[in-house]
Amino acid sequence: MIDWQDRLQITHPYKDHGVATPVSNHRGIVATSDGKGRDVVLIWLFDHRGGYACLVVDAITGETDEVPIPFEPGHDCPYASVLSSGNRYYTHFNSHFVEFDPHSRSFTFCHETAPKMSMGMTEDDDGCIWSISYPDSGLVRFNPATREFTDFGHVYKQNWPQYQRFIAADDRGWIYFAIGNTATQLIAFDPGTGATEPLLSDDERVEGATAFVERDQDGRVYALADSSEQDQSNWLQLYEGQRQEVGGHSSRDAKPIVTSSQALFHRTFPSGRQLVLCDTVEGELIVEDPATAQRWENHFEYTSEGAHLMGVAAAPNDTICGGTAFPMRFFQFDPPTGAWTNRASHGQWNTVARQGDRYFVGGYTGGFLLEWNPFATWVDTEPEQIDTNPRFLAASAPSINRPHALLAHPNGRHLVLGGTPGYGLTGGGILLWDRQEQKQVLREHHEWLPNHSVMSLVALDENRALGGSTVAPGTGGEARAQLAELFELDLNTMQVTWHAPVLDRVREYTDLALNSEGLLYGIADKTRFFVYDIEARSVLLEHATTDSLGESAYHQGPRLFLTDPETGTTFLLFHHCIARICGAPDYHLQKVSESPVPIHCGGDILAGRIYFGSGSHLYSYDIGDLS
Repeated sequence: MIDWQDRLQITHPYKDHGVATPVSNHRGIVATSDGKGRDVVLIWLFDHRGGYACLVVDAITGETDEVPIPFEPGHDCPYASVLSSGNRYYTHFNSHFVEFDPHSRSFTFCHETAPKMSMGMTEDDDGCIWSISYPDSGLVRFNPATREFTDFGHVYKQNWPQYQRFIAADDRGWIYFAIGNTATQLIAFDPGTGATEPLLSDDERVEGATAFVERDQDGRVYALADSSEQDQSNWLQLYEGQRQEVGGHSSRDAKPIVTSSQALFHRTFPSGRQLVLCDTVEGELIVEDPATAQRWENHFEYTSEGAHLMGVAAAPNDTICGGTAFPMRFFQFDPPTGAWTNRASHGQWNTVARQGDRYFVGGYTGGFLLEWNPFATWVDTEPEQIDTNPRFLAASAPSINRPHALLAHPNGRHLVLGGTPGYGLTGGGILLWDRQEQKQVLREHHEWLPNHSVMSLVALDENRALGGSTVAPGTGGEARAQLAELFELDLNTMQVTWHAPVLDRVREYTDLALNSEGLLYGIADKTRFFVYDIEARSVLLEHATTDSLGESAYHQGPRLFLTDPETGTTFLLFHHCIARICGAPDYHLQKVSESPVPIHCGGDILAGRIYFGSGSHLYSYDIGDLS
């Protein structure tokens, strides 16, 4: 088998510049003990491959055992975990349910399930472990005593992907789980019959939220139609599959179950010691004994292939910069020296772009906008402070939560940000930041194109921009429009002056670019290249790329069209190759190179090289005399 370095020797125009963020993120941390009674920390490790291992760290010495996940992670990872009363650690992702035993430091159970990943897990009074999974409410049960595993399949269907962040069992064995985010719902499940019953009427369901369930010490389950309203007097008591309105719940006394989302951080060891800090970025572990005030500070190590790159763009100081997730980090690569800089970043840098001597970022969550001066000292971003670098400019949630397009307009004044809205919502806004006035204007989706979101943007002239929409909703939402459209935006009024579905059967305009003749290049649904005459409002040509070039590269903030500033040649990044757009009269795509690695995210051209991301690595390709 030829490895990457061998392939580099064969395809010498490519360079592997290394891993941008060479660490992993945790997806659940619990303090417990091993078979010898020693305090240990269990960590689900996650890098660009997905959840790849359970790391066991000795709380006193920092020594580690790294145990690989017993199935292919498939770029999926834990979103929920539970540490059982029997001291076993469970999770469920990429359609596999697993049990990890800290006594033997091994996985002692693994079973394939209906798709796909758990959003909520719990333990019932008989010690059985329950998991409810995204996107179609797949429910499973595992009995650790008998080793019996039951997959009940998908027990509740909707026409949108469901998030089930909370699940609980009453003392009679009934299971209840809470649904979000397009519309909330509470589901009762009878393990004896396999029957499910929705407990909220349609007029009780809340849009753009998630419901809530919690097991109480009294044996009942208590629930809310909206998890954000826990201070209100609208609690429901759930028992034996029935609901009862109880109003206030002042005697709330949750049964202690060690479970949560990917943010699970259980601090208390059986010995009474406390886990003060566990940082996978720095490899730092701090444990304290409250009884004696003794502290143990250790450094621990693990293997990692690094966090995946979100986007790549050349900065004004002639370096290649961008962000990674997870963890959320900033990276900077200096091509002449090969030097890397890596820092904690504010949020996830979905979209990046240069304007003059500044570098701008559109990020998740919150649809925020940052301005970075690469010639000044880095000062960690604080949204309420104006003297940080990067500086926090604006936020646009829930109208924009996950940015997909950032136009740093060549007029030097305007920044336009677009993307999909908050969880469970449909239709994204458009944010305009005026650098001269230092103020923002936000247009909601119903003000420009109802139930659409911005996927791509390009400047037309000093006062206009052209965009491409997507009909995809916010994460976990319901698509309500059928056909994506192109639109023109007046930057002075922030009004959409024209829009039309110029291609049939298109769900998104993945990326756009303008050529020197004023014609629009576009790639739609990752497989349809087209050329559009903006003034004549006509499609000059269109052809599918599937057979010849495959699908385009793709990420949350695509930068697929790259124009060489020296020659004006425009390149287009595909998942497995690089193509260039030949000129008039046919404007056809010509493959210039087969990439030895998948191209995941674009992209920029600096000093005659095309830079792109693949997994956790930054790569470049020498365009040489191709232009």
